[in-house]
Amino acid sequence: MDGSKPDARPGGVVGVLAMAGIVAALMQTLVVPLIGDLPKLLGTTASDASWVITATLLAGAVATPVAGRLGDTLGKRRVLLVSVIPLVAGSIVCALASSVVPMIVGRGLQGLGMGVVPLGISLLRDILPPERLGGSIALMSASMGVGGALGLPFSAAVAENASWRVLFWVAAGLSLLVGVLIWRVVPGGRRAAAPGRFDMPGALGLGVGLVALLLAVSKGATWGWGSGTTLGLFAVAAVVLLGWGAWELRTNDPLVDLRVTARPVVLMTNAASVLVGFAMYAQSLVVPQLFQLPEATGYGLGQSMMAMGLWMAPAGLMMMILAPLGAKLSAARGPKVTLSVGALVISVGYGSSLALMGSTWGLLTVTLICNTGVGLAYGAMPALIMGAVPQEETASANSFNTLMRSIGTSVSAAVIGVVLAQMTTTLGGHALPSEDGFRVAMLIGCGVGLVAAVVAALIPAKAATAASGDAPGTEPGTGPRATPRATTA
Repeated sequence: MDGSKPDARPGGVVGVLAMAGIVAALMQTLVVPLIGDLPKLLGTTASDASWVITATLLAGAVATPVAGRLGDTLGKRRVLLVSVIPLVAGSIVCALASSVVPMIVGRGLQGLGMGVVPLGISLLRDILPPERLGGSIALMSASMGVGGALGLPFSAAVAENASWRVLFWVAAGLSLLVGVLIWRVVPGGRRAAAPGRFDMPGALGLGVGLVALLLAVSKGATWGWGSGTTLGLFAVAAVVLLGWGAWELRTNDPLVDLRVTARPVVLMTNAASVLVGFAMYAQSLVVPQLFQLPEATGYGLGQSMMAMGLWMAPAGLMMMILAPLGAKLSAARGPKVTLSVGALVISVGYGSSLALMGSTWGLLTVTLICNTGVGLAYGAMPALIMGAVPQEETASANSFNTLMRSIGTSVSAAVIGVVLAQMTTTLGGHALPSEDGFRVAMLIGCGVGLVAAVVAALIPAKAATAASGDAPGTEPGTGPRATPRATTA
């Protein structure tokens, strides 16, 4: 059982895994309050300091699908424990860093631990009774939003009142606590009976292709979208990812089973995930700036970083509050409906911003509506994926879905960044994003949310309904397996 504890209580397991998700999400927003001060703190340029953010993105994108595949073959609990190690080590490296290179290394290590959320969601399928699975998946999915929301005010409070190094020491302590709790509380899940060899060429190919793609997307605005570096990276990504796809279709033990991802339910859910990831992240780029821009602009609200974080925190908590409602909707109507409704609510939230973005309470309302939709959508996507794939491929399929969301957020950052950089106004000799720029960005989020709802509505109804009704350990729509294809880890 991979060191499992058969008498573990489901409530405790879900709580520990949700805490792991919150801590992982906390890593992503940990340095937001420090962005402006990093060049001075680390003795570097603003351009080099931006790699502190980019390193976590790239490492997480590469590590997530690898962790998922290892979880299916070696055991999810075991890989969860291994994933905690770079979270702890990376936090300690960052806490001790005095220059930009070790800080980037530490942030990259933190990114290697980002696979804990899809691994945790997949483990729930193995160990929970069917009647508790839907709500627990929704709660685990919501943990990402809670961690991100709590990270801003926490980081701002520490940055304003103590040494910035305290942030990383606290992160190291929380990561270590999560590791201990996983070891003590979480049982082992299933793994493939004949796991085969790990697909190292596939892992390297996907890693190179993703790094090239995400570097081009995230740095294109800085380097120039028509620059040789940006175009070269896009070309490398296209060639490598096409070659990777051909390899994955030929090898016997692929890192990502592309034939499974081509199933209509999985394919359409992943497509919706890219769009939901885009729509979710757009507000994260717009709302904090509106809160903090000077009131002299006529549309900025003049809030401090700390106040901004506190205004945005309730939206993240809303995802946790809505998790049971989303699970009930999925149980009654199927996760396809929940995903469609969630995307529509996101769109409504963005649309409401056109009338509400002039006040703090208005922006709070916008974020509450948007994150209500995100919570519904994020809880539905893993349910759709897990109902459409064999149980021994749960972790890798969920990790690939998480990767699709990450690609959506990266594209969102690039697109919204271009809009806000091109539509500017001048205040005190400084160029700032204009009110029209923010409105266009919110309209883009509204439109992408609508497209995500349409894509979700196109998920095959029969397959999606079967997926929502299958208990763990069954193939979609077939009932219990006669011959188990997996064994306990």
